[in-house]
Amino acid sequence: MDASGLIFFFREIAPKHPLEQITFLCIGTDRSTGDALGPLTGSQLLEQGFPHVSGTMPSPCDADNLEARIAEIPAGQVVIAVDACLGPPASLGYFLTAAEPLRPAQSVGLNLPAVGHYSLAAIVDVNGPRPYRTLQSTPLYRVMVMAKQIALAAAAGFGMETGKAFQDGRNSLNN
Repeated sequence: MDASGLIFFFREIAPKHPLEQITFLCIGTDRSTGDALGPLTGSQLLEQGFPHVSGTMPSPCDADNLEARIAEIPAGQVVIAVDACLGPPASLGYFLTAAEPLRPAQSVGLNLPAVGHYSLAAIVDVNGPRPYRTLQSTPLYRVMVMAKQIALAAAAGFGMETGKAFQDGRNSLNN
């Protein structure tokens, strides 16, 4: 789906779970442009006013600390896992969403635990023979735009005032 479709993903979650019960788990590292989507999104979600976010630019949730971060999430929280991924050329810049756990780092061949009640994967670059290299050389601007799109769509989907610009179509992310 494209960025505008993300609002509907979040609108389907919002009536089922109060905002206080939602935790965003934003997976990635600030040491790779493509994989920075998670911490960039986490920081944007905090700026939008979401109360429970794990994985931000100052404190990323990456392969080294993922299990510890999962353990820190209080029981009863509904987790929306967010991560970057690689995909076919026609999918570049789009998002995959599901009402099921996310399998982080699959595109780079790591075996990390599945996480989340809901998952959102942003296709930040094209899958190829060297996924680590691809993530390292992914354009940062694309990743920053997609992180902002996720945060604004979440705010709009959960009915937060900060998401109103996105909801009303006045958002100019592509400028």
